[in-house]
Amino acid sequence: MEHPYLYFVTVFELIGLGNFAHHYPHVVYTWVVMAMLVTFGILAAKGVQMIPHKGQNVFEILISALENFMVDITGEEGRWLFPLLATIFIFIFLSNLVGLVPGFFPPTGSLNTTAACAITVVVFTHVIGFMYHGAKYIKHFMGPVWWMVPIILPVELIGHLARILSLSFRLFGNIMGKELVLTILFGLAGAFFAPFPIMVLGIFVSLVQAFVFFLLSIMYFTGAMEHAH
Repeated sequence: MEHPYLYFVTVFELIGLGNFAHHYPHVVYTWVVMAMLVTFGILAAKGVQMIPHKGQNVFEILISALENFMVDITGEEGRWLFPLLATIFIFIFLSNLVGLVPGFFPPTGSLNTTAACAITVVVFTHVIGFMYHGAKYIKHFMGPVWWMVPIILPVELIGHLARILSLSFRLFGNIMGKELVLTILFGLAGAFFAPFPIMVLGIFVSLVQAFVFFLLSIMYFTGAMEHAH
């Protein structure tokens, strides 16, 4: 989808990288989101106090609720996975949100970004499986009895590959659909009137899609930690 104006693409044009920015706006805005997250992290770390202020209390409650939700599914042994899962959630949520800002492109509005996140989750799922079970992890793909292996193994392999398609296309489709609706409304009624209700809905969609990706990642990681039946 063509955007009439992208602020950071224009910035890249000024430094002689306009061709790259026009072809890969999702990469440019992924860097922007990364810079924002690093900046927010540094500022948040500087503001941490033994006696938390109101802002710190809010963030601690949110992070704690997210962690407890994950641990309720994975059990205590899965708590070490929270930094990775929380990073994925926050990155996707912020990437979704930046598309609501005029002149910004949501990185998750590109299939390249969503596929990269999905591949990371699926690959790490199998890393977890081998960490917990060693070579016995292969039994997850074999089925309950040996003579069913020729049937179960291809089905399991296809199912795990389908996880990449499911995670990436679901996120990409919803964010691109939101962008398309906003672009149409901006064109029909201007930047400050008609899009407002859709932008509120866009914030909700951004949160829901990040949470769905987060939840499915938890389920995949939990399945890899469990013993094969």
